Amino acid sequence: MNDSPEHDASADDRRFPGLRRRGFLAVAGGAAGVGALALTGCAGSGPAAGTAKAGGTPRRGGRLRAAFAGGGASETLDPHLANLFADVARAKALFDKLADYGPDLSARPRLAATWEPNAGLDRWKVTLREAAFHHGKPVTAADVLYSYRRITDPKKAYRAKASLEPVDLEASRAPDARTVEFVLKRPTAEFPNVLAAFGAYIVPEGEQDFDGQPVGSGPFRFVSFAPGKSAVFRRNEEYWDGAPYLDELEFVVANEESARVNALLGGQVEYAHELGPTTARAHEGRGRIEIVRLRNSAMQGFVMKTDRPPFDDKRVREAFFLIADREELVAGALSGAGEIGNDLFGKGYEYYAASLPQREQDLDRAKALLKQAGADGLKVTLDTSPVAAGFTEAATIFRDQAAKAGVTVTIRTGSKDSYWKDILDSGTFASYRSGAMPIEAHISQRLLTGSTTNATKWQHKDFDTLYEQAQSTRDTKERAAIYERMQRRLHTEGGFLVWGFADWILGTAKNVRGVDAKAPANSLDWARFDKVWLA
Repeated sequence: MNDSPEHDASADDRRFPGLRRRGFLAVAGGAAGVGALALTGCAGSGPAAGTAKAGGTPRRGGRLRAAFAGGGASETLDPHLANLFADVARAKALFDKLADYGPDLSARPRLAATWEPNAGLDRWKVTLREAAFHHGKPVTAADVLYSYRRITDPKKAYRAKASLEPVDLEASRAPDARTVEFVLKRPTAEFPNVLAAFGAYIVPEGEQDFDGQPVGSGPFRFVSFAPGKSAVFRRNEEYWDGAPYLDELEFVVANEESARVNALLGGQVEYAHELGPTTARAHEGRGRIEIVRLRNSAMQGFVMKTDRPPFDDKRVREAFFLIADREELVAGALSGAGEIGNDLFGKGYEYYAASLPQREQDLDRAKALLKQAGADGLKVTLDTSPVAAGFTEAATIFRDQAAKAGVTVTIRTGSKDSYWKDILDSGTFASYRSGAMPIEAHISQRLLTGSTTNATKWQHKDFDTLYEQAQSTRDTKERAAIYERMQRRLHTEGGFLVWGFADWILGTAKNVRGVDAKAPANSLDWARFDKVWLA
């Protein structure tokens, strides 16, 4: 392999002819579905706990080839633009954040060694660990402030911009090279979540060229990049968290699931991202490849617009909660690759209200509630789209379940390209999916009066006040009690009908070790290739 920046991209076509025939270079369908999906563990070297096939002693050497769906010729290595899973996987190989999310979606330190708030929770002191960029210069507080100010450029659409909104970057400062004093616009007890935000990577001060020869502080160094085709990275021997086991890591683009599976079966790649339940069932336990299921990676459900008929009546919303047969939905729409939900986001995550009773189908109670609400013979339109796995199947299943309660559901199938934008404002009832994020972030981004992605139109000033109270509460147990109170209300009368949580499914070659089976997609140990090795 030519390791120079001028790496011959056409060689990839010759080395992976099967991938090309099966749509290897096809343009991806867009980032929206992945973003809605959207995108662990503490710092430390060695294989992550709970890894798939983690037995044996890790050994150094070799190149791992990982197949992901990509974004075509417009792909970039700018970490602040990372949106597709392929973008994020490449970004985390080259760059670091101050923090990242553990398996329960709580923030864990990365480039930040420590963080400490003041008594009012509106100022946080972050101390950096000793780490260096690939060109040898240390990571400093000036780099952090430059990176965050770049992300919040009002002329740009960088992914982490909304997450950094609580920070007053003009007032924040760097008293020394390894200390950042962040000034916040308001008390923010969950400020570490800001440091771990998707896309909040730290780049060298002044850096703007990320597609020529990008320089980060991550576990791998840049070798070559052909947008829409491949990227090759080499081990960073000086990585602060321990040098990777692999000599090299190559990302190859295969947009169709069949292309990724066939490449894995044919030995052209060792890691295939985002496989479907049918594929997993066909190959699990058959001995040719390994199937890895990342549990609780994607919330599956429907949104009811609480500001418009018929869902402005909470009795109708409760009736729809009770119409859903969650077991049937998981079995049919997810082919059993997941577990049932309880109309709350974040099952298994920090602050999840696990004590609430599991809701079950109760058609008699649903009919009674609809009658009380004057909604006998109710007719509604359910917006859906093939934009995400299981959407159209779930819509059909729920339509048939609703008919048993006397509700007529008409399914309207929308465009994959505009679906996510359309359902934020139009319609009353729609298919929905979300990837892993902290419960606090789900609340702040989707359930407050001013939230920009408030698909359920849940707007209650007293609910906003509870969120502000939680963010002003220093004690973790007291804060957890407030979050539980908020979730109890959502469970009773919210607009998210969360019927399940889907597995995120990966495939690996038999000789791949160290892939963490307990890390939801979007968490630190997902696509953690610096801890993977070839046996």
